[in-house]
Amino acid sequence: MAINVPGLLSVVIFYFLILVVGIWAGWKNRGKGSQGGTEQIMLAGRDMGTFVGVLTMTATWVGGGYVIGSTEGAFTSGVVWCQAPFGYGISLIVAGLFFANPMRSAGYHTMLDPFQEKYGAKIGGILFLPALCGEILWSSAILSALGSTLSVILGLDNTISVVVSAAVAMLYTLFGGLHSVAYTDVVQLFCIAIGLTICVPFAWNHKAVDTKALTVPGTWEGVIEIYNVGVYIENYLLIVIGGIPWQVYFQRVLACRTPKQAQTISYLAGFGAILLAAPPICLGVIARVTDWNAATHGTINVTVEEHGRMILPLMLQFLTPPWVSFIGLGAISAAVMSSADSSILSSSTMFARNIYQAIFFTDASERHVLRVMWVAIVVVAALASLMALTVNSIYGLFVLSSDLVYVLLFPQLLLVLYWNEHCNSYGCLASISSGFLFRFLGGEPLIGLPAFLAYPFYDPILGQLFPFRTMSMIISLMSHVIVSIIARWIFVNNLLPAKWDLLRCFNQPIIPGTVPALAIRPTVPVSTISQSSDLRKKSHDDSVSGQCSSLDMGRLYIPRPKLRRNSGHGIYRREIVPGYSQGRTTKPLIFLSLL
Repeated sequence: MAINVPGLLSVVIFYFLILVVGIWAGWKNRGKGSQGGTEQIMLAGRDMGTFVGVLTMTATWVGGGYVIGSTEGAFTSGVVWCQAPFGYGISLIVAGLFFANPMRSAGYHTMLDPFQEKYGAKIGGILFLPALCGEILWSSAILSALGSTLSVILGLDNTISVVVSAAVAMLYTLFGGLHSVAYTDVVQLFCIAIGLTICVPFAWNHKAVDTKALTVPGTWEGVIEIYNVGVYIENYLLIVIGGIPWQVYFQRVLACRTPKQAQTISYLAGFGAILLAAPPICLGVIARVTDWNAATHGTINVTVEEHGRMILPLMLQFLTPPWVSFIGLGAISAAVMSSADSSILSSSTMFARNIYQAIFFTDASERHVLRVMWVAIVVVAALASLMALTVNSIYGLFVLSSDLVYVLLFPQLLLVLYWNEHCNSYGCLASISSGFLFRFLGGEPLIGLPAFLAYPFYDPILGQLFPFRTMSMIISLMSHVIVSIIARWIFVNNLLPAKWDLLRCFNQPIIPGTVPALAIRPTVPVSTISQSSDLRKKSHDDSVSGQCSSLDMGRLYIPRPKLRRNSGHGIYRREIVPGYSQGRTTKPLIFLSLL
């Protein structure tokens, strides 16, 4: 197939624009980087405005998989099965309601910080693995989708498409960190909204589209069979709850100026993500009533099974004029890059801070960590590109990684924020092991993994109809609670000597009925969030004290603990401050009741 030169030129201009904006954003904030160090690169100095914050968070979710997947879902199964757009929008709202406030109030740098603060650097670092898999496979899936799109419309080689797209995203991310990513997201989001919206009326008015067929019931809505009700509900749970514990989300939350702003950005981005799903869903509905034999002049026999994932680029090629298809191609490219750059940066941030510095080189300087993060950005981009080019089942791996985030990370995040005083490392390890085991036994047909355990309602042809992913998540959650309680009871009552506390959770004498105190310092007044915008800043000196806060979550919180070095626990060590009684909290109970 010959290369479409005008289309290629339009893509080159778009990539050049994005690269210039990214470099400009990094150059604009170059003076701040030398002052703020890693916080400036990772979190934009915690000075992200509401306008830019809403757009960058929305653009991160409205990625290539989001746009192409929404069209695919509406085309193959109907609108009712197009769950991801609505689910991810609700996920942002739920995350803002329950998780944005405590995470931003604590002043963390990454999503893994609370785990390493509670369980130690090494055990908390284990949770880096499912988070990294999700981020890299997400980037690989959307880069692969972009490569296929450029191949269909422009006749461009798939390898060149993927490598160039990843290289452009890597360059401006490398240059300016979150500043560059956020500002390019603003441009990319406008390209997505305008580009896809323009494509809808042209596709609708194509002579091969039978718009009258849309009046027939069941043509575009889709059907939920009785035996698929459990799967349908679980899909929404997986998307809504599994969409919360992602570093790309918390990186923007932690970059906000105040906890209240972080919540506001989450709410607005949630509604924005749902709104921007309208154009791709409309295109998917149009594709269902299109006579593809007439549209393609018999050159392609378009079927749901073979061309479902490619339906959006096929629509741009055959149902719209060339100049409109180029605009739509720019929208898809923008969607892909807006997600790829965020994923590359978030993975590199977690590795540099939570693995390299927290576990291996605790005395590393800010400049040292920044250099490691730059190297990690290059490695992650290269790895994502390699997987996009070589792994055929990348979509299946991406779905599986989402499962692991849902099953393994969400219970950990919920408990470390709302049950922090009672959970411990023994419960954490039990939770990870049990959740992974039951999820693995359920199998995964998308990657050819057979079902080793037939859950209720199992069908040899349809597979697992029981919501076993949600069951695995609940087992992971409950095993953490139960094992933590048992471990504490054993060592509090001296049923085992202290030398058997291998994870050093209870290496200090414990008086039954009290919280173990590693050190005592004078009680300080509790302040509210409105009185303090940046409640704690961490560094890697020998000790870092934090300000006290009330998270306004329906209870008084103990002031954030001091962090000290400890050879047994790595870089983080809790120093509990007595002096405040714990009230009852309402939001965690409400959230758990929803499960």
